[in-house]
Amino acid sequence: MTMIARLLTLLLIVLVSGCAAPQLRGTGDLGLVIERASGQISLVDTSRGAPYARIGGLGDLSHASVVYSRDGRYAFVFGRDGGLTKVDLLEARIVKRILQSGNAIGGSISQDGRIVVAQNYTPGGIKAFDSETLELLSEVPAEYAPGSFSKVVGLADLSGNRFAYALFDGGEIWISDFSDPRNPRTRRYPAGLQPYDGLVTPDGRYYLAGLFGEDGVVLLDTWQPEQGTKRILQNYGRGEEKLPVFKMPHLRGWSMAQGKAYLPAIGRHEVLVVAGSDWQEAGRIKVRGQPVFVMAQPDGRQVWVNFAFPDNGWVQVIDTLSGQVVKTLEPGKAILHMEFTPRGEQVWLSARDDNRVVIYDTASFGKIGEFAAQAPSGIFFTSRAQRTGF
Repeated sequence: MTMIARLLTLLLIVLVSGCAAPQLRGTGDLGLVIERASGQISLVDTSRGAPYARIGGLGDLSHASVVYSRDGRYAFVFGRDGGLTKVDLLEARIVKRILQSGNAIGGSISQDGRIVVAQNYTPGGIKAFDSETLELLSEVPAEYAPGSFSKVVGLADLSGNRFAYALFDGGEIWISDFSDPRNPRTRRYPAGLQPYDGLVTPDGRYYLAGLFGEDGVVLLDTWQPEQGTKRILQNYGRGEEKLPVFKMPHLRGWSMAQGKAYLPAIGRHEVLVVAGSDWQEAGRIKVRGQPVFVMAQPDGRQVWVNFAFPDNGWVQVIDTLSGQVVKTLEPGKAILHMEFTPRGEQVWLSARDDNRVVIYDTASFGKIGEFAAQAPSGIFFTSRAQRTGF
């Protein structure tokens, strides 16, 4: 071997060794935590109960949400500033980032994983992107009347690469079919006054939109949409004064457990219980404050509830057999978000004003871990990749 050949070989070895390969790991127990004040995210390993990397440069994350690719490797982060960022969890890096609107609050991913859809306040409507490249495929402006555009909320994926969403200003539910991603077809259904969020049942059949402007929830059977919408929980606060709403409830954090739906009541210190068989009210559970997230453990045995200000330092646990609050916890200051590990043995809680994430054992209710994070809010695990509506 000549001297030049030896030098080239040594140079190649140095270059290869300098490109450190990512740690070999699966994606099933990974996730991320939004650090809303700093525009960064912490990538976390739920088995270790700790972060393994931090990534900055994601813009305004004050109301961020996340969906995952089918294999759980890539996270799609939707920022308040209209940013859509594709993150590689294994290589701990940003793959691509685009600014797709002026004001956005979330998004979804199609059943086949090929289309990522963002819901936008400004301009009102939804936009569909190729999940590999983030190329814009098409958009559906939320023009509910000539020249009038609505904020879009409650975007959820349905079977057949369809998406359901609510128009806050337009008082409607729309379903857009992206079977042909560049030429979506949309159908419109009446909802009510100011639908503020939406969700689908775990089987993807029913889409529910909560109403902010009136007491009630609107139900649409997406398997039989020709039947139109149906109003449930009408006038649940009839004759009683509604309290000021300090933080909007999040129906996306709803629960379906033991055949019943558990929903936050707007402006009330109650969790509403609805029978999943006929969608009639089955009960109400008094809680400490105004619920924000009402989330069931994966096995459905318990429902965990956090609250709006001034009670946002508390968390209560409801037993779904008895329908009673069985535990009240004070995990930290400003508990914004909760997420269960895939099989539900732990719940992770973001304590924004304590700058930490705390981890509780769901059987003993004891704190088993914590780690520092800058003003943490949303916690999103890759187990969401296999769930409809998440």
